[in-house]
Amino acid sequence: MIDAAPAAYWEERAQRFARGGNGLAAVCSYGMPRFYNASIQWTQHLALAPWLEVAPGTKVLDIGCGIGRWSRHLAQRGARVTGIDLSPTMVSEARRRAHAEGVASRCEFHTGDVTDFDLGTRFPVVIGVTVLQHIIDGVRFDAAVACLARHVAPGGRLVLLEAAPSRRNARCDTTIFRARSLGRYLEAFTAAGLEVCTITGVDPAPFKTWLLPYYRQLPRPVALTGLAVVTALSLPIDLVVGRACAFASWHKVFVLAPQTAANASR
Repeated sequence: MIDAAPAAYWEERAQRFARGGNGLAAVCSYGMPRFYNASIQWTQHLALAPWLEVAPGTKVLDIGCGIGRWSRHLAQRGARVTGIDLSPTMVSEARRRAHAEGVASRCEFHTGDVTDFDLGTRFPVVIGVTVLQHIIDGVRFDAAVACLARHVAPGGRLVLLEAAPSRRNARCDTTIFRARSLGRYLEAFTAAGLEVCTITGVDPAPFKTWLLPYYRQLPRPVALTGLAVVTALSLPIDLVVGRACAFASWHKVFVLAPQTAANASR
């Protein structure tokens, strides 16, 4: 069952921005300038790169797939990818882009809610990029993690990139975004029967989180200038040392696996 409120939000977001250009304004930072969303894409790609190397033919599940930016990337490497997203427009655009890039035969996309879906199969690789951070309700958040865990094949891996500051910090929280603490994520993973293999960083530079809570309150020229400055200051730090600075990073990459019977009994 799909929750109508977040579904409507993501559908409106998709209709406004998913079809334009590279579509990042729909799936990175909502409606923000191209240079800012490009910087997010670069840092995310660099952080995820080690975990996106899959053998041709590998079955991959991409949850909250949006316009299929990671699905298409994996399909170009020979993976067979299933994407799921709340927004029908996102799903339609993912299909269109996959066809345009010649990878439609290795991609399938479905509309669905990550908190409550069952594809009837498990996947060696499951990925999710900035999806759980948009599930506000704690019960639904736990349900989503459990649902993902049920779709990871034995011996497989779940790769998540989420806003997970090491200490809870609510300054950027909104009605559609929640930066849960690292500890909260670890609790949810354990409850779902997942064990952490690796945690790496993404964006340890603090400047963006200083500005963003005030960005939309500032006059447009001031906001854009400030955003350009903090992006220019942040990008070199994030690109060079982001992966190594997990504790300081606002977003983190979690690489998880189903608990083995021995570990689960400890």
